[in-house]
Amino acid sequence: MDYQNLLGDEASQLLEYKASAIPQEWLTTPSPSAYEEVFLDSDRSQRVLRSLAWLYGHGRLGGTGYISILPVDQGIEHSGAASFAKNPAYFDPKNIVELALAADCSGVATTLGVLGMVSRKYSHRIPFIVKLNHNELLTYPNRGDQVMFASVRQAVDLGAAGVGATIYFGSPESTRQLQEVQLAFEEAHRNGLFTILWCYLRNPAFKTADNDYHLSADLTGQANHLGVTIEADIIKQKLPTNNGGYVSLGFGRTDPLVYDSLTTSNPIDLTRWQVINCYSGRIGLINSGGESKGAGDLPEAVRTAIINKRAGGVGLIVGRKAFQKSREEGVTLLNAVQNVYLDPEVTLA
Repeated sequence: MDYQNLLGDEASQLLEYKASAIPQEWLTTPSPSAYEEVFLDSDRSQRVLRSLAWLYGHGRLGGTGYISILPVDQGIEHSGAASFAKNPAYFDPKNIVELALAADCSGVATTLGVLGMVSRKYSHRIPFIVKLNHNELLTYPNRGDQVMFASVRQAVDLGAAGVGATIYFGSPESTRQLQEVQLAFEEAHRNGLFTILWCYLRNPAFKTADNDYHLSADLTGQANHLGVTIEADIIKQKLPTNNGGYVSLGFGRTDPLVYDSLTTSNPIDLTRWQVINCYSGRIGLINSGGESKGAGDLPEAVRTAIINKRAGGVGLIVGRKAFQKSREEGVTLLNAVQNVYLDPEVTLA
């Protein structure tokens, strides 16, 4: 892959960077056997390990220790029109799963309705991940709250391998969401399903005139740390673009060492702070691909994959950048992301 052309002036900064703030030796790093070794001594049951083995063993990245997931819950999160008008084919649940299969993804994460509609045909062909809760935008005025749309029992019945959920950390509703998701994850593990937590921040006060601290390494890192505490098996987080949320907003507790010696301004170090908050990488970090912006989607997705991989993450979860295009273009983008994780020259920093 022509990284120089894709990354431009950032190529050397991202590909040649040697991390020293948090050395790789401090981390449990991705490998074909890492997740087995991590969970072998845990309280996860044999059935949960079997579900995780299917996820980590499926698709182009199978057996590498990395994963590539197609998420399509935006029909609820952003409205069906905002999500699928660019390519109305994806109003059809079949096409969502077919895209994940065509791109040889590790799994597909979407709504109960989508997976339930096609479960008999596809649930044995690719790991299904049922997204249990959503924020819908039809309520007026919108509250920005994650509420349960599905149960673990329904996920089990349709043949899912795992469940996912979102907590809006920092929001007034986060305590209730935390309790709901903890109970759901407990039930999922009891039934042999793995768990993925979308550890997102949500509070208007986190966005100032100077920075959007929803993307701050220190705040997102703490969200990750709360997520692993309720036994998420995988953490999904947005790529950090800044740091110092605690200091700039003047709340919570932190330590000067976080900013003086444990992170730098390099995006790999900022993302590594997210990784170390996932029990030093024992729980895998996947970063999100973000919204589709058109022609620059492929370079941006490759850039995010490189940062995630070099920081110690286990993969990418890319949705809108793939399904808001033609099937062929979507597969090309997802395969390009996977190629980063298959490339031995893109190493841990």
